[in-house]
Amino acid sequence: MIIAVVAVAVAVTAAAALIAPYLTSGADAATRVYVYPNATSEAVADSLAVTEGKSFAGRVGTLLWLLDVNLANRVGAYDIAPGDSPIDVARRIRNKGQAGVKFTFQNVRTKEQFAERAAAKFLMSKEDVMQCLNDSAFCASLGKTPATIPGVLMADSYEFYWGVSAKNMIQKIAGYADSFWTQERKAKAAALGLSTDDVVIIASIIEEETAKSDERGKVARLYINRLRQGMKLQADPTVKFALGDFALRRITHAMLTCESPYNTYRWEGLPPGPIRFPERSAIDAVLNAPEHNFTYMCAKEDFSGYHNFTDNYAAHLRNAARYQAELNKRGIR
Repeated sequence: MIIAVVAVAVAVTAAAALIAPYLTSGADAATRVYVYPNATSEAVADSLAVTEGKSFAGRVGTLLWLLDVNLANRVGAYDIAPGDSPIDVARRIRNKGQAGVKFTFQNVRTKEQFAERAAAKFLMSKEDVMQCLNDSAFCASLGKTPATIPGVLMADSYEFYWGVSAKNMIQKIAGYADSFWTQERKAKAAALGLSTDDVVIIASIIEEETAKSDERGKVARLYINRLRQGMKLQADPTVKFALGDFALRRITHAMLTCESPYNTYRWEGLPPGPIRFPERSAIDAVLNAPEHNFTYMCAKEDFSGYHNFTDNYAAHLRNAARYQAELNKRGIR
C-alpha cells in the first residue's frame, strides 16, 4: 500500500512538473502574434518564437493543438503581455480575444499612398484597397465617385481588427466622416454656395497651398471669391497633382498646359475631386473662411511660408516678380 501511494505521489509530482511550464512560465516581453488564414499551430509557434523563444512558443503551439483550436476562425492579431503564460496566450486565441490595430494616416495625397499604408497595417493587400477605391458601384454606395471618395477618408487615427476587409474599413471611415458633417457644418457650406464635396476639394487645395494653419481660411476665401467671379482657380497644387510630382518647387509655363481635368489653369471651376485626403481642420477652415476681397496670392519672397494677397492684378504681378527674382537668386528652377 505504501509503495502504491508513493508511486501515485511520484506520478502526480511528475505530472505537475510537466504541466507547470504551461501554466506559470511567463512571456519575456510585450509582443503581438498574428494568426494568418490557413495557419497551423506550428506556424503560430514559429512566428511567436522570434520574440519569445522556442520553448515558450512551442508550449503555446502544443496547447492550441491539444485544445483543438480552429485557427481558421481566429484570424487576427493577439497581444501578449510580459508574464503571460502559454495557457493565457492559447486561451486568448481560442476565445478570439483580438487586439485592435491603430491606423493613423496623415499627409496622404493619392489613393495609392492610402492603399499602401492600409496594406502595411492590415491583412488586406494594396490591390484590395485600390479595387474598392476605384469601384464606381462601391463608391456610389457611399454617395461618392472614385474621384471624390478620398473626401470621406479624413486624415485621423482609427482602430480596426487586423483581418478587417478593405471594404469594411473604408465603409467605417466613411461613417466617421458622415458624423463630422453635422447640420451646422452643412448649413455653413450651403451659405457659401458650396456642396460638402466642394468644401472638401477646396480644403485639399489649401492644405497643399499653405503649411500655415492660420492662413488656411484666408486662402480658402480667395478661392471662393474666384469661383464666385467666374475666374479660374489657377492653383499650383492642382498642377502638381495633375503631373504626379509633389516635389516641384517651381511651376513653369509648359507645366500649365497639361490636359488633366485637375489642371485649374486650363479648366474653370473645381477639379473633379480632392487632391489629398483632407484633415478636419482644413475643412473647418473653409467653412469658417473670413470675409475679404482678395483674388490673387503669391508666396512671400522671404520664404516664410506665408503669402502676399491682393485684389489688384498689377500689384500681384509686382509680388510675383519679387518672388521669381528670389527663386532665381537661390537657384531654384
